[in-house]
Amino acid sequence: MSRDMSREEKTARSELAHLVKVFLRHRLGVVGLVMLSCFVLAAVFAPVVAPYDPLEMDLLNPFAPPGSPGHLLGTDNYGRDILSRLIHGSRISLLIGIVAVTIAAVLGSCLGLLAGYYGGWVDALVMRLVEVFYAFPFLILVIGVMAVLGPSIYNVMIVLGVVSWPLYARLVRAQVMALKSEDFVKAATAMGLSDARIMFRHILPNVLTPVIVSATLGIPGAILSSAALGFLGFGVQPPWPEWGAMVSEAKDFMLIDSNMIIWPGMCVFLVVLSFNFVGDAVRDALDPRLAKQLH
Repeated sequence: MSRDMSREEKTARSELAHLVKVFLRHRLGVVGLVMLSCFVLAAVFAPVVAPYDPLEMDLLNPFAPPGSPGHLLGTDNYGRDILSRLIHGSRISLLIGIVAVTIAAVLGSCLGLLAGYYGGWVDALVMRLVEVFYAFPFLILVIGVMAVLGPSIYNVMIVLGVVSWPLYARLVRAQVMALKSEDFVKAATAMGLSDARIMFRHILPNVLTPVIVSATLGIPGAILSSAALGFLGFGVQPPWPEWGAMVSEAKDFMLIDSNMIIWPGMCVFLVVLSFNFVGDAVRDALDPRLAKQLH
């Protein structure tokens, strides 16, 4: 038994080492990982890294240009340090993206698992719900729900997650329908295992790869949607330093100080770009055909 466990551990380690090797061969993926690591570290250590409180105002020093004494990126219309607000804003934007995608992936995977495994009226019901959600433009649906619930960071995360689940449901459903006729599922059924154990213990681990890839590529979409909601006034509200809300505040002062709108816009651009690079690299590493080409 111990020998079998050691063999399984060695196999898992070798597979992990191979995935890391393939990932590191993806140059844009490595660049994206480095950029993303910088944003994550800034978010985690924001109180230590940020030179000022992001809400601290200095009404005697508004619109300070970049490179001003004590203000590397300048100040906004209230004299708040832009760099500090960007650093703390990374916390909010990354948190929204990760939590929203986690909600969507968990909800969509569970519903897709049920639909694909049971079929029949369960499958029909889930697919009709998917069609209802896809019948509305994504951003319009999100804005409509946010208008009812009211703007807050928690509502943004919940709404983006709940509205995004159909993608994962369709993905998991297709994978489950292909797997439920496999021999290992038939063997588990013959052993008398419960449906829940078969679905979550034997089938779900085999469909996680496309879910992980989709989630990695879905986080930048959630961050962009959050920024759009903040810009339109339906997301995180001022004075909290969310990048979309910062762009919305800055639009009235574009001719006075363009730095106020350039820096948060650049942060959104770079974090979305880094997630896309990492997502592409993860997809290539987990795809055996592409991994073989890159090997």
